[in-house]
Amino acid sequence: QVQLVESGGGLVQPGGSLRLSCAASGSGFVIYTMAWYRQAPGKQRELVAVITSGGSTNYADSVKGRFTISRDNARNTVYLQMSSLKPEDTAVYSCNADGRAVTPFRSWGQGTQVTVSS
Repeated sequence: QVQLVESGGGLVQPGGSLRLSCAASGSGFVIYTMAWYRQAPGKQRELVAVITSGGSTNYADSVKGRFTISRDNARNTVYLQMSSLKPEDTAVYSCNADGRAVTPFRSWGQGTQVTVSS
């Protein structure tokens, strides 16, 4: 069982920055793709950013130029650096990992709240 634990959420003023982290734990696994999703109240969950094991990235149009996803493969950790935050970025952010242990898996973190408000 691969578990993901997020950290780094909180309250920030518009224009501010936050860095989210998500660490995978377990044994005998390899992670291929890691991603961040978010879900705002009353809205569907949306993909924010994704990164492959080779470092290729893709972003939602709404966060391009403001958010940066990165990963430390040795630590099985993915990061989301968020800058120029807007009130519409307010959501619960969750990380996701696709990989393989004995069998393929997809794991989710528990989510961390990000609130952008003055």
